Amino acid sequence: MMRAFRTFFLLLLLLAVWGTASAEVVVVVDARSTVDSITQEEVVNIFLGRRRVLPNGEAALPVEPPVTDPVRAEFYRKLVDKSLAQVSAYWASLYFSGKTRPPLQAESASGVADFVTRRPGGIGYLKRSEVNARLRIVLTLPQ
Repeated sequence: MMRAFRTFFLLLLLLAVWGTASAEVVVVVDARSTVDSITQEEVVNIFLGRRRVLPNGEAALPVEPPVTDPVRAEFYRKLVDKSLAQVSAYWASLYFSGKTRPPLQAESASGVADFVTRRPGGIGYLKRSEVNARLRIVLTLPQ
């Protein structure tokens, strides 16, 4: 009986850890920005190069963490249900056609935050735990 209880408890613990493994991904702008919120569709357009304009009419300058940061894969999975390989193939086709450029790539999450706070129109994404007082969350992506 005790063994079954222990097994059940360990299973619950594993499920709890697995359920929280995916990071809560948020889209951020500078805290001083006049943008208070943004729709998921607007974020898709900005980060996929379709329309680089913030809701306040300002030109959007998207920046993202390095490709090795797990939040990047999570962002595109939650945003457009695509893998990083699919997103890379998308950008390759657009890049060679000369239509648009991919978002800038920061060296780290702190680099994303620094860029967003130093550039008018800067917009990026991070894990919620990486957001500081210099940033404003304008969209939380669905789990």
